Amino acid sequence: MKKIAIAIILLSVAIQYAAALPQSDDVIIMTVNGVPVTRSEFEYSYNKNNSEGVIDKKTVDEYVDLFINYKLKVAAALDAKLDTLTSFKEEFAMYRDQQIRPSFVFDADLLAEAQKVYDETKERIGPRGLIMPAHILLRLAQKAPKSEQEKAKVRIDSIYQALQKGADFSAMAKKLSQDPGSAANGGLLPWLSPGQTLPEFEQEAYALQPGQMSKPFLSPAGYHIILMKDRKQLEPFDSLKNDILQFLEQRGVRERITDTKIKEAVDASNGELTAAKLMEQRANEMAEKDEDLKNLIREYHDGLLLYEISTREVWDKAAKDEAGQKAYFNANKKRYNWDEPRFKGMAYHVKTKADVKAVKNCVKNVPFDQWAERLRKTFNNDSIIRIRVEKGIFKKGDNALIDKKIFKQNVEVTPVKDYPIDATFGKKLKKGPEDYQDVKQLVISDYQDALEKEWVAELRKRYPVVVNKDVVKTVNKHN
Repeated sequence: MKKIAIAIILLSVAIQYAAALPQSDDVIIMTVNGVPVTRSEFEYSYNKNNSEGVIDKKTVDEYVDLFINYKLKVAAALDAKLDTLTSFKEEFAMYRDQQIRPSFVFDADLLAEAQKVYDETKERIGPRGLIMPAHILLRLAQKAPKSEQEKAKVRIDSIYQALQKGADFSAMAKKLSQDPGSAANGGLLPWLSPGQTLPEFEQEAYALQPGQMSKPFLSPAGYHIILMKDRKQLEPFDSLKNDILQFLEQRGVRERITDTKIKEAVDASNGELTAAKLMEQRANEMAEKDEDLKNLIREYHDGLLLYEISTREVWDKAAKDEAGQKAYFNANKKRYNWDEPRFKGMAYHVKTKADVKAVKNCVKNVPFDQWAERLRKTFNNDSIIRIRVEKGIFKKGDNALIDKKIFKQNVEVTPVKDYPIDATFGKKLKKGPEDYQDVKQLVISDYQDALEKEWVAELRKRYPVVVNKDVVKTVNKHN
């Protein structure tokens, strides 16, 4: 514990020294609501969103407007105190800490863990070392009748006699062994250490040298014959180091080391630190030394705020405002006109002719968005499925049955198994949708765009923005 306290003091001294070093010269490219934005922050965002592979690349001047809108929305989120929400704090900390937690683990920590595993393994194996046996097993239940025991004993003895006369152990194991895991491999087992197998098996195996074969013996699993293939001592640490490190990585050793170090630092602080406060301090310290990390953490922070404020002001508002959707559709009907007719209705398949008319009567005079539920309750409300239905707004090529019956296309309709009678019901819409429900998702998307434009215009009036055009000209052109 004393060593940990000293480490914290040394870390503090190092931080103070780093803070005293001269900082890089970074000019202000703009201020949004009084908050300065450095050129490096703008460049980080611009370069990330206009890298190779981006289809809709922007010029610097085009991106300035997009970036201002982004910062205005973040300012609105801060004014709404969304950064004080517990949900925001937890999500931000999670993203930030994914970048910070690896800094607690060093190569020396991993090597120490690997050495610990090696030492424990070596101690467990002891001087007896490792063995690689092959065996033939005849399974026998522990409470098997005496007649079965005698039968198994006779059989294992006959196998042993054949082996003594020169029969191939591997071939016999493949043919006769009742241990499916090893039989396919000629009875060969992996390297074993003391304590990994049945005591009876271990006692017989460790008494053998390579090339020696045991007599038949009984264990709780049944009768065995062992052929010792090889023996060795555990290899030196350096030759196993990489395998042990890979084993530890697969089992989350880095996370375990990090959790341990965080707990030790918190315990050593005498109540001055919590895990959350420690992570915040560590993030601030690292960000001061690493500009890319600083920008990435800011991106997490502002991006989460942007998502939350946009959800509230645009996305959810547009998705839930049925009256607004309807009004927007009515004001922009021409936008949704079709270049070819659509069929608003259903293609359906029934078992009896009577159900053709019954289906039509069921949904006649019922709002289109209620058809599915009405049909389900009327025809498919129990274990018997009377009809199969495809409902929607169809254009040519969407549905073969509708293409043939409504659009008079010469197409082949594949019969639906067990539902031999095909029919359609609905109406052909020649120019465009009847109401906004027919193109609801398109309307919502366009309505969201309209709300966002209105919102951004309002934000530009609410918050002052000052752009240093001379600095804009130097983006990605300075030393």
